[in-house]
Amino acid sequence: MNWKLELALASCALLGLRHGFDYDHLAAISDITAVQKSWKQGMRLGVTYALGHAMTVVVLGALVVMLRIPLPTRLDDWTERLIGATLIVLGIGVVANLARRSHSHRAIQSRWALLIGGAQYAWWRLQRIFDSHAAKPAPFAWNYNGSSVFAIGVLHGLGAETPSQLMLFLLAASLGGTLHGFLGLIAFAAGLVTMNTLMTAGLGGIFGAGMHRPTVYRWTAIAGAVYSLGIGIIFLLGSSNRLPPLGG
Repeated sequence: MNWKLELALASCALLGLRHGFDYDHLAAISDITAVQKSWKQGMRLGVTYALGHAMTVVVLGALVVMLRIPLPTRLDDWTERLIGATLIVLGIGVVANLARRSHSHRAIQSRWALLIGGAQYAWWRLQRIFDSHAAKPAPFAWNYNGSSVFAIGVLHGLGAETPSQLMLFLLAASLGGTLHGFLGLIAFAAGLVTMNTLMTAGLGGIFGAGMHRPTVYRWTAIAGAVYSLGIGIIFLLGSSNRLPPLGG
């Protein structure tokens, strides 16, 4: 392996590290780690999210760089707005849930559970218009598991037109040969997973410490929910390119 190839692969890895610190990664990993009962469980799910994202980038990169298959022109717009809408709804749900519940760490549900529970409650209220004796639904208590977190990572990885991923595709295409291009994609994925693992460890430590300090946990979780809400609005408007370039 010559020094030019080594330098190019190192550049791909640095792009992965940079991309791993993007806005939607911060929101997703904060969401995942905030609702776990242990640091170990948060680490496992945070890394699973990163693996889902990284796998999607590698697959898309292989289609674009090696097989010369163009991506749908509207793919990035669709995924950006879908992620944005989800973050808005779930961010509002977290704030509402925190406002009416106790300060207990275990009382905080995942945002997906809040979304489903809110839909159940809305349906019950609609039923009450026609049937005053309709039974109120039990609280929905689902939490993240490996499959759901991996799926979230895959969804976030479909945003193929972010600056760092576009740079990756261009760099991998210039490495020369299918093998070298694939190595570039793998180096990017390794950098992304490394950054997200470090982020998960840090956020998991913060929320873990909050288990013994409910007030600290409460306000940290609120800050994360408000952050998700703000980023969700920006993504929904298709204006993510106007954000300062934290991670591409």
